[in-house]
Amino acid sequence: MKRVLVTGLGITSPLGADKAASFAAALEARSAVRPAPDDITARLPHVLLAPAAVEPDTLLDKKYGALDRAVQFALVAAQEALADAAIAAAPVDATRFGVFVGIGFGGAHTLDSLYTRYFEAVHTPTHARQNPTIMHPLSVPRMMSNAAAAAVSMRYGLRGPSNTYCVACASSAVAIGEAFRAIRHGYIDAAMVIGTEAMLTAGSLMAWNALRVMAKSDGANPQRSCRPFSLGRSGFVLGEGAAALVLESETRAIKRQAKVVAEMGGYGCSSDAEHLTTPTVHGQVAAMQQALDEARLGPQDVQYLNAHGTATDMGDVIETQSIRAVFGPFSDQLAVSSTKALHGHLIGAGGAMEFALSIMAMNSGSLPPTAHLDQPDPRCDLDFIPLHARHGCNVQAVMSNSFAFGGSNATLLARRYAP
Repeated sequence: MKRVLVTGLGITSPLGADKAASFAAALEARSAVRPAPDDITARLPHVLLAPAAVEPDTLLDKKYGALDRAVQFALVAAQEALADAAIAAAPVDATRFGVFVGIGFGGAHTLDSLYTRYFEAVHTPTHARQNPTIMHPLSVPRMMSNAAAAAVSMRYGLRGPSNTYCVACASSAVAIGEAFRAIRHGYIDAAMVIGTEAMLTAGSLMAWNALRVMAKSDGANPQRSCRPFSLGRSGFVLGEGAAALVLESETRAIKRQAKVVAEMGGYGCSSDAEHLTTPTVHGQVAAMQQALDEARLGPQDVQYLNAHGTATDMGDVIETQSIRAVFGPFSDQLAVSSTKALHGHLIGAGGAMEFALSIMAMNSGSLPPTAHLDQPDPRCDLDFIPLHARHGCNVQAVMSNSFAFGGSNATLLARRYAP
């Protein structure tokens, strides 16, 4: 079994245009949550969202301007991660360098614009001469779920396997885990792994609103509306953006004298097999325990856990119970937080972003807080780092949870690298 190292990170998110800005905002508990635009609030007056801090097309060459927004985010994050890893395009071992992407709903903006154009042509008098069946010839390639993987592969000449995982909120955590396994077992030597999502469209928001899992707006301060593990929590806020990680075998990284960000420790993946939207303790426990076992670590060896923490009533309680079941007597020594209170729920991109933030927390010794947690739910009784970041911490290993509708659970574990 090969050791797998993280050698590059990239983030573009509601918190910042890059990884440094995103992590700084998370530590400072600066919320990116805000009311939705007028075209959405006209129908859904209380809907909130967490838009990206910067438009992705402003960070890319003009030739990428026509791509779907989710693909643009992926390219921006990959650009930063590869630069961070000091890897240029078209590496000599390109056939051993894969691209693994996690996304929840590919092409949401493209699809929304197609429907808008069609119905305007059919129903708007001023568009009477417009043929509603004439669409852009590249509409399908723009909205296919593997569009991001294809774009990154082509831009950087990466000729290894190009795989896309669509597992709802666990998508990019699964992508990272599967890339880790592919390198660990010798199928490839390196991978560009990306989580990306861009579904802040009217259609998507109306669909999510119908599930009744969206946070109700805090009348006094909308930025405080998403409150994981709080007594008054009411749900999550949708965000957008991307995060990317460069994974390499230890042999490859040493050969090119790469800077090592972290070592991949373990990956766990399980299915509840019970309910479409209600999580279970046994499924989450299985994923966390698998990650610990693969890393050959005990619960006492992990100092920080980035929780899935969606601020839903049942979800936060179940995750608290699951963490206690896995960490047992060491539960009260574990620092836990949910950064979704600040950047929203990035769905397919959430796992990668939260894992990247966890690795940055490990390396800096500064742990991001669970913002707005001034009234904890008594049923959520772990150390959730309320309100303010914690600095000067000795962190040797971190864990990140991603739990999805459909009953899919994924847990990632990273640790400090010791040659």
